[in-house]
Amino acid sequence: MSLINLLPQKIEEELRSNSLLKVISGLNNFDAQSVKTIVEAAALGGADLVDIACKPELVDLALKHSSLHVCVSSVVPHSFLDSVKAGASLIEIGNYDTFYEQGINFSDEKVLNITKETRDLIPNVPLSVTVPHTMPIDKQVDLALKLVDESVDIIQTEGGTSSSPYSSGIQGLFEKSVPTLAATYAISQEFKKQSVEIPIMSASGLSQVTCPLAISCGASAVGVGSAVNKLDDLISMIAVVRGLKESLKNSIIGEKIS
Repeated sequence: MSLINLLPQKIEEELRSNSLLKVISGLNNFDAQSVKTIVEAAALGGADLVDIACKPELVDLALKHSSLHVCVSSVVPHSFLDSVKAGASLIEIGNYDTFYEQGINFSDEKVLNITKETRDLIPNVPLSVTVPHTMPIDKQVDLALKLVDESVDIIQTEGGTSSSPYSSGIQGLFEKSVPTLAATYAISQEFKKQSVEIPIMSASGLSQVTCPLAISCGASAVGVGSAVNKLDDLISMIAVVRGLKESLKNSIIGEKIS
């Protein structure tokens, strides 16, 4: 049984309207000042959710400096416990980008084992799981279906780190988004065939230009990290977050008109 209804009402509403924006500070970003700046930018820019490293002190910081709901990310099941006690609304297995940089990959068996252990430890908190983009698309789809059987509440796709755009400017932004968009579309299509109604969050490699494409591919939400957290100042971060949220709102208006 899905635990989506345990999420805050605003998060549920944004998922239903396919317009949820999550800003990601980074699974291994434990720098309090950096996280604080990203959280403030996410809140002031109109994001719905902030995704931070799994540490209760960071959850306290995020809740103190914004009204945003908090998602914590980790690949260590026991680490979620204290962050949930601190007030995290959503727990997430992934993202894996920092591990890929170390030459560490995640098999479907490993992801399933982490998921099962997390569910056993924390059965009553909504759980999102990232499907590794290092797998072929058909294997990503298979894993997504297996995760549904494990009562996962949100499936997240990724892919930005595997994409090396050949072009600059807008064309490069499209090229960067291709892996996560392809995974989103393939999983979404299979979910439709199987009558699965689990939300998909498309993340990694997305921008203001390509977020609406993620929704068109079947996502209910988008997660954006480096487009925000690699910037140097709060004002620039706020502007980017605002642009991302506006792009999602405009995509909804476009769908209604069409």
